[in-house]
Amino acid sequence: MYIVRDIFNLKYGHFRPVKAMMEDAMKMGMMPNSKNNRILSDFTGGAYRLIMETGFDSLADFEKELASDMSKPEFQEWYKKFIEHVDSGHREILKVVM
Repeated sequence: MYIVRDIFNLKYGHFRPVKAMMEDAMKMGMMPNSKNNRILSDFTGGAYRLIMETGFDSLADFEKELASDMSKPEFQEWYKKFIEHVDSGHREILKVVM
């Protein structure tokens, strides 16, 4: 099993609109179809972070999901609005070993 974390550092004061956007995206079925989906925010450490955590059985499953979801026009439109709230970000891919 693999855990993928997309970590976004949000602009100051942009957490609430981003949270609303994430809720809308979930209702519209635009979030990855994976195991153990979670959306997290920071409690300590760097401020104004949004972390999307998803689980996949294999890296091939992750790649398939990326290719199918990110190519959809509705996702592309949503993402253009989303990135207006983001300063930076990065991705972590972790392998579950126990």
